Amino acid sequence: MNVFVYTALSEANQNQLKQQLPTELELVFRTELPKDEVQEKFKEAEVIMGNPPVDWFNAAPPTLKFWQLDSAGFDQYKEVKVAALVANMGDFFARPCAETMVAGILAFYRGIPELVKCQEQKKWRGNQIRPKLDLLGNKKVVVLGAGTIGMACKQMLTGFGCDVKTTARSNPKADIHSFEDILKILPDTDVVVNTLPGAADKYVSGEFLQAMKPGSLYASVGRGSTTDEQALINALQAGKLAGAVLDVTEQEPLLESSPLWQMENVLLTQHTGGGYFAEEEGKIAHFLKNINLFLNQEAIPDQVNLSQGY
Repeated sequence: MNVFVYTALSEANQNQLKQQLPTELELVFRTELPKDEVQEKFKEAEVIMGNPPVDWFNAAPPTLKFWQLDSAGFDQYKEVKVAALVANMGDFFARPCAETMVAGILAFYRGIPELVKCQEQKKWRGNQIRPKLDLLGNKKVVVLGAGTIGMACKQMLTGFGCDVKTTARSNPKADIHSFEDILKILPDTDVVVNTLPGAADKYVSGEFLQAMKPGSLYASVGRGSTTDEQALINALQAGKLAGAVLDVTEQEPLLESSPLWQMENVLLTQHTGGGYFAEEEGKIAHFLKNINLFLNQEAIPDQVNLSQGY
């Protein structure tokens, strides 16, 4: 069975995958192929690891049986038609994404961005900054989304002593299930954390942002398309919001002309939220777990439906 590995792996991790993969599988690494052969090998794949360009699936491999994405989100593939079983990364990125959001929110309340600038400028301004600091522990938080990232955010923020409510259209784990009910509690909410998938296009709209509590914080780690970015910029520039922690933006990389770069009340984490030093090894372990389940005809807990978005 041919395995086409689109994911870029170090040489050491390629060797690790070769050693641990069942012997009946034959590996082809995209990064080891001449450019003019890559798509031809892709078309022969029975198993894919990684996220090939969407347009490649205009001529999807006819023999494809199993596709392991190396991401949690897969909105870009919603129009792709394949007969293969498809799995995503499940909760693999949940904890690092949640930690990035909590770190950014906590940094704002404790004045870390301003203190870092003072350190760079060799200015001792602690007495001036100290009265402006705030605490995370007494805040009311709304987490948009009750998936793995949303629930990880809830767990961590609850640990800090926050009052956390999650939202979802139908997930029974969520506390709130309608947009109207969210709007009702926003005026009394200190922090909004957006973990929504890309299908929720501009869910955080101008109406949403205007309903938020003056001086509240907005944090986003879902998909950039779920936020009306210009409306967010307007709310930040007008002083409606105290600040924003943005791991994702509408366009990535963020355009140099974007005002977000220069705004002192914006922390850009540049889509690093899911990353950590053992990410490659973790992707290999996840792939090996799922491919073995697939070969043994056992249920794969991370199976997804591309067209439905989950």
